[in-house]
Amino acid sequence: MNQNSDLLTLHSVSKSYGTVPVLHDIDLAIRDGEFLTVLGPSGSGKTTVLRLIGGLEPLTSGEIRLDGNDISHMPINRRPFNTVFQDYALFPHLTVAGNVGYGLSVRHVPRKEIAERVAKALDLVQLGRFAERFPAQLSGGQRQRVALARALICQPRLVLLDEPLAALDLELRRQMQEFLKSIQREVKTTFLFVTHDQEEAIGMADRICVMEGGHIRQLGTPHELYYKPNCEFVARFFGENNLIAGTLGETLGELRAIETALGRLVCSIGGQPRLRAAATGAWAFAAFRPEALRLADADDATNRLSGTIAELAFAGSSTVATIAAGGDAAQRLRLRFPSRIDGSSLRAGETVALSFAPHEGHLVLA
Repeated sequence: MNQNSDLLTLHSVSKSYGTVPVLHDIDLAIRDGEFLTVLGPSGSGKTTVLRLIGGLEPLTSGEIRLDGNDISHMPINRRPFNTVFQDYALFPHLTVAGNVGYGLSVRHVPRKEIAERVAKALDLVQLGRFAERFPAQLSGGQRQRVALARALICQPRLVLLDEPLAALDLELRRQMQEFLKSIQREVKTTFLFVTHDQEEAIGMADRICVMEGGHIRQLGTPHELYYKPNCEFVARFFGENNLIAGTLGETLGELRAIETALGRLVCSIGGQPRLRAAATGAWAFAAFRPEALRLADADDATNRLSGTIAELAFAGSSTVATIAAGGDAAQRLRLRFPSRIDGSSLRAGETVALSFAPHEGHLVLA
């Protein structure tokens, strides 16, 4: 495995169903050995990308290359990939061992070798003692691990996971997120994971590809997407950014001013050439996280905001305040702060002054 090399690349890949386009000239490189998550809302095209890679759908145009070789029209049974579906697609009449070893049996692998490899695969997913059970006798999380073992046993170059955790309850889903990532690190196989859940993406991915409307909007690490969204869609979709619209002002090194209805703000341009080159007066947004906001000190002059607490919501270790700001109180801001055991000292209806540091704000073009 070479983390710096590309295992699979998509070049100008498009897909249409009849006259309806669902993917538009997608370019994407998947690195060898990485855990890449494709994230987006329903209808964004994320599952279509997985199906095209897996050979489950034909391309309309473009090409897919594996190790530099064109596999765009390679039959599904010749692609060295395996898929874990949302419904797991286990054979109900086969035992756990039979399900896991099925791919080897159709390849006519000797029975003794199948038994040895099945035992190792089940130990890997911690299901060795369930080998003779049937799928109906397993929990949802156990069935998910059987499907994963079946996908891994044939030693694929790439494992495709199509929202495999969607049917699980919250606590089990979190456990399986940790389990999937730990397995991927152990076997060092490239994983392509499709989800609509930002928390899943943040918790597991080495990199995240955010899609919307059949386009890739941003590709980067969870940290980059969380703190440095490159467009309004990513800023709104990926987490809980506060967004304040305004017009761009002067550039101040790696910072730039923006004139808003709430006053002049100064935010990072995050090394984005488009923001540095954008004309003064161009529309943009100041984006900043709820946890970046804090109650302002008397000497805070930069990025000072004020508003009225409209709502307080206890969220366990943190409390979220919704702030009504602006002349007509139409702008809503979210402030997140650690909860106190004796309750918050803030009260609904209270007027507060707030501030955030320039480097904790990020500009995105409208």
